[in-house]
Amino acid sequence: MNLDTIRELYDYNRWANGRSLESASKVSRDEFTKEIGGSFASLRGTLVHLYGVEWIWLERWRGTSPSSLPSALDFPDVETIRFRWEKAERGQREFIEGLDPARLTEPLTYTNLQGEVWTYSLWKVLAHVVNHSTYHRGQVATLLRQLGKPPLSTDLLLYYDVR
Repeated sequence: MNLDTIRELYDYNRWANGRSLESASKVSRDEFTKEIGGSFASLRGTLVHLYGVEWIWLERWRGTSPSSLPSALDFPDVETIRFRWEKAERGQREFIEGLDPARLTEPLTYTNLQGEVWTYSLWKVLAHVVNHSTYHRGQVATLLRQLGKPPLSTDLLLYYDVR
């Protein structure tokens, strides 16, 4: 994987995350926290997980391994998530812009939330984060539909069409 592709994937990821947050901003506070089911029970839980995983990977790229993800209880509304996520996305952008092609093949070692140590090439971790976010944005779309709110599309080809 080359650096231009990584940059493009992260541009797409920011765009898609923004659309998911825009869709989520249409729900009431009760709908936002309503336990519907799924991996993280609520729309809030799923969005906080999405943000939290992007944040934790950013910290791992920077050389630290946080021992926990943020709690959904610390995010009363979509705007709180958006504010924290924008900060993490700025950090992602700065990190990626500071990379050179050779760095992509270097190993990244981190400790996961279970205390296990793992090592992967940096490019694999960078690709994983975007893939993980895509997976959970699909869950966000399903939760929104269950709440009777149509989600905005986050398809990659739509991103190419509108950018």
